[in-house]
Amino acid sequence: MHAMSTERARPLDRLLHPRAPRRPRLAVWTALLVVPAAMIAPLTAAQAAEATHVPAGASTVSSKAATSSDADGGQVHRTFAAGAPATSNTPDFGPNVTIFDPSMSSSDIQSTLDSVFNTQQSNQFGTQRNALLFKPGTYNVSANIGFNTQIAGLGLSPDDVQINGGVTSDAQWNGGNATENFWREAENFAVTPSSGTDTWAVSQGASMRRVDVNGSLKLDPTNDGWSSGGFLSDSRISGTVSSGSQQQWMSRNDNWGGWTGSNWNMVFVGDPNAPAQSFPTPPYTTVGQTPVQREKPFPYIDSSGDYHVFVPATQTNTSGATWLNGTAAGTSLPMSDFYVTQPTDTAETMNAALAAGENLLITPGVYHLDQTLKATSANQIILGMGMATLVPDNGVTAISTGDVDGVQVAGLIVDAGSTKSTDLIDMGPSGASADHSSDPQSIEDVYFRVGGATAGSTTNALVVNANDTIGDNLWIWRADHGNGVGWTSNTADTGLIVNGADVTMYGLAVEHFQKTEVLWNGNGGKTYFFQNENPYDPPDQASWMDGSTDGYPAYEVAAGVTSHQAYGVGSYCYFNVNPAIVNDHAFQAPAVSGVQFHDLTTVSLGGVGTISHVINETGDAVNSTTQNVYLPSFP
Repeated sequence: MHAMSTERARPLDRLLHPRAPRRPRLAVWTALLVVPAAMIAPLTAAQAAEATHVPAGASTVSSKAATSSDADGGQVHRTFAAGAPATSNTPDFGPNVTIFDPSMSSSDIQSTLDSVFNTQQSNQFGTQRNALLFKPGTYNVSANIGFNTQIAGLGLSPDDVQINGGVTSDAQWNGGNATENFWREAENFAVTPSSGTDTWAVSQGASMRRVDVNGSLKLDPTNDGWSSGGFLSDSRISGTVSSGSQQQWMSRNDNWGGWTGSNWNMVFVGDPNAPAQSFPTPPYTTVGQTPVQREKPFPYIDSSGDYHVFVPATQTNTSGATWLNGTAAGTSLPMSDFYVTQPTDTAETMNAALAAGENLLITPGVYHLDQTLKATSANQIILGMGMATLVPDNGVTAISTGDVDGVQVAGLIVDAGSTKSTDLIDMGPSGASADHSSDPQSIEDVYFRVGGATAGSTTNALVVNANDTIGDNLWIWRADHGNGVGWTSNTADTGLIVNGADVTMYGLAVEHFQKTEVLWNGNGGKTYFFQNENPYDPPDQASWMDGSTDGYPAYEVAAGVTSHQAYGVGSYCYFNVNPAIVNDHAFQAPAVSGVQFHDLTTVSLGGVGTISHVINETGDAVNSTTQNVYLPSFP
């Protein structure tokens, strides 16, 4: 959440307007029409003919001896242990998943979409979760997307699902202010907006992936109000992307007709038609190729009505969306490789599936965990749907992975529990040492919360021990508003600790932690886009000291690290509890040739508080007099 933002009056020199942090509105609950997956009629023959096909060589199975297929036809055989939880290629996705079929009337679909939105529009910290899934076909509807909602197509290609009308995230619920438009996702469909422009006004904790927009895309609200996002990847926009009031934005592997707009920190990685590098006037950071990427897995349905999960392959040195020239490289897994959860499932049941070698598809709901979910087999997947939320109870860690190849954790919210945890997710065990460069672990679209939805506490949020891990669109947030919020209430030291070597992060946002917010101990790390806000709420300077130094860095590369690269990094302060608070520096790193920062910015939001230096003792102060400072490089 952002206490201030900008107005649209001047495109390159926007005015900053202070405001008090806004409390979320009360959720407005209405009757929710949900169509359970089991009630949807199977595809007709004509629809089946139009539906996407499984890649060559794929087979579908329903036994425990599961067969998965590579996109090039290679076969992978997996046999699960006796006693593993039952799986199916046509599972029950639970009460919070709505699956639309093109044979349904547009009015019925629209009614369901509107009902879900009416519940979720302002339901920032509510417990309702929804996944809105569209089978291949054409739909003449307009979908407004609120909190805790995922909208996704069920085709192998985004163009298998055509939505004529619009898929919109706007901010009428909050007076035209989109700086709290969190926790929503749009994936894997084509949309033709009836107005010619689709509006996707979001902030952190939101993603748009694998979307084909036949028109233009507007990233701020209808009335050009405030916004503070965001993340766009693996997508094509035929027209122009307009960032408007967005304070910062991350785009990776996207194609578009053009881009307009800038504010503080706009980062482009592997986008063929991105604006040229020009930081800070305007503040564009442009990297021609994505050095290593692993796109998020996604479910799809084949022409016979069986479900699968497509797992994109790791790729290096790429530019543009992966699917433009046909099915991307990757593996198609039958849904019978996944235990599909129900919201009533326990951690014991989910761990039984993982221990048997199954993957997890966690359907929408809030799951309290009394034990850690352990993914210890190579290439295991824990995939959330519909903003599925994990709450570790009794101080446990929510998820841990082994020091094995290819594990993926994606599509989840993780809320700290009321009993303090040490970590919320561990990617790899402490001391992990294996080389995973050919098949890295990855964590995509995972959003951490300490407080906000519920009173919670942790020492660290995410710890990455496994070498070569890829992070893609992570928001790691100690809450500044909501439930259980206060300097001594939702306590949390550090958002991200990286111990592994050659770890890469895209679209990393870490906010409000009480000590060093990101601590990077491993060599060879790379970050493309970093957004941070210091904690708003230190009560006095004595309560926020790193030894004898005022405050803590937002991002520290540890002493002894000899290689690190960071592109497009920003840190902001808003010490509204005590505006006299000073942070000595936003970034900290050893001054060696192999550790390089590119395009740094600091901001004092509304001039409320001081950051004395950008990195180490380099860079001017931001304060009530000077609110923005840019530093093109360090050292």
